[in-house]
Amino acid sequence: MRRGIAAIAASVLVVSVAIHAVQGDVMTGEQRDAVMTAVFYNGRIYTMDGGNPVAEAVAVGGGRIIFVGGADEALAAAGPEAVKYDLHGMTVIPGLVDAHAHFVGYAVGRAALDLTGPVSFGQVIDLVAAEAAAADRDRWVTGRGWDQNDWEKKDFPHRRDLDAVSPDNPGLLTRVCGHAAIANSKALEAAGVGRDTPDPDGGRIEKDTDGEPTGILLDEAISLVRDLVPALTPEKKKKLMISAAHACLAAGLTGTHEMGIGSETAGIYRELYEAGEFPFRITAYYDGDADDLDSVLTAGPVEDFAAGMFSLAGVKFYGDGSLGARSAALLEDYSDDPGNRGIIVTDPGLLYEKMLACHRSGFQIATHAIGDRANRIVLDIYEKVLGEEPGSGLRHRIEHAQILSPEDIGRFASLGVIPSMQFIHCTSDMPWVGDRIGDDRVEGAYAWRSLKDAGSRIPGGSDYPVESIDPLLGIYAAVTRQDLDGRPVGGWTPDQRLSIEEAVRAYTLDAAWAAGQEEGRGSIEKGKLADLTILGSDLMKSEPGDIPGIEVIATVLAGKIEYRADGAPF
Repeated sequence: MRRGIAAIAASVLVVSVAIHAVQGDVMTGEQRDAVMTAVFYNGRIYTMDGGNPVAEAVAVGGGRIIFVGGADEALAAAGPEAVKYDLHGMTVIPGLVDAHAHFVGYAVGRAALDLTGPVSFGQVIDLVAAEAAAADRDRWVTGRGWDQNDWEKKDFPHRRDLDAVSPDNPGLLTRVCGHAAIANSKALEAAGVGRDTPDPDGGRIEKDTDGEPTGILLDEAISLVRDLVPALTPEKKKKLMISAAHACLAAGLTGTHEMGIGSETAGIYRELYEAGEFPFRITAYYDGDADDLDSVLTAGPVEDFAAGMFSLAGVKFYGDGSLGARSAALLEDYSDDPGNRGIIVTDPGLLYEKMLACHRSGFQIATHAIGDRANRIVLDIYEKVLGEEPGSGLRHRIEHAQILSPEDIGRFASLGVIPSMQFIHCTSDMPWVGDRIGDDRVEGAYAWRSLKDAGSRIPGGSDYPVESIDPLLGIYAAVTRQDLDGRPVGGWTPDQRLSIEEAVRAYTLDAAWAAGQEEGRGSIEKGKLADLTILGSDLMKSEPGDIPGIEVIATVLAGKIEYRADGAPF
């Protein structure tokens, strides 16, 4: 599979040259002959290698795995310079990777109001009131995480409630999914949004019966206000990104697939890696709406590009909105909103043109599609693109693939399209998804087992900050299809559950495969990157209900312990 890092806007970033703190997937002679620097032994090591599934020890050198096997053999080969870590029977798995997230969004969001958890809009208002009271006049109040589905009154809120507590501060509060937001009157006024403002392409301005904006903005309409929010300085972003990386490491993650970066973000990553301040692997997908996309495509991918700490694997597009905001594009009306079939965010004709250009340039394509209509449109485009440019070996992706028509399930495998899914979305949505789509369409909802039985491999992600960064919660959701209280008994549509091994594979080998990186990562095999997640309990043999409580003891990146829990025995 041809993949690489494009030279992105030469005046801003030339990733293939500037990011030199990385390693390629292909081992050099020096790496093959690397001296053992550490050995982890006396553990139960699940390798995800079918030829050697369980081992006692793994040794590393030069940032790579140089031995997998018995503890006695590993210790006998270890010289005096090698650090020896006694695992005391703990479990080791390949370093967990989140295959779909918004890392910078998560990092930056840690500086805004956290609106996850309130059980009413009134509680959200209380948080805004406190923030506004402490803020200077005209300073923006921003936050993310509210979800009307968690409230007793499940209607979208109205700007008048924000106006009451924040009349002098423009405010924008983004829904947990990122596809809806509420702005107060001061923010709408600043953006010039009023009763006569038309809906932008791919978005909707909700209006009341008098024709006045309610403050609710859907999908592309959010940008009308969001573009006015003062940006954080690069130095502030760097600090937040470093902090977020350490939070991810503490959750057992060694890397993530970052969806939708631009040249500014790529430049910040470059500076962090050059300074040696960012111990976290990023596989990035460029923003398909970026103004400089053409220059990225013209530069083209590079064979065996920097696949160690940072890589640019593809381009990310949007097909529709979200189910929670009723903007996911459905083939039939929303069951709880007759006449509404959601929003196609990007014109299919334009999508095809851009996707074909990406494909011809050798870039992997990742497209957000949640509703069954959006998924069918994207599959149709992929089929057309692949038919016009066959034999590329590129593995294109659909991100989320939450609601599928049963007749489209088999098309993923037959076309070689990857359903990149976030298992925890199912357990977050299951209390209300039946209301949205009705019983007839539930058959194709979060259909992991059906997709796998049809021949698909499913990389696992979280979509953080939409969901928690904790990959164990995603594994638990995949295995149980239950909330953390064990509801519903037996799991929601339990025939779609995965096994623990399948769920772990989704965050390891299948995540690597989804980015074309399986030759260098995703399993504990000689020659691969030495990324490990060390757990306090045997995940593979755990009772499903115990999975969320398993402790991450340590996270190893390139053979170095980057996170160590308090009380770790080494």
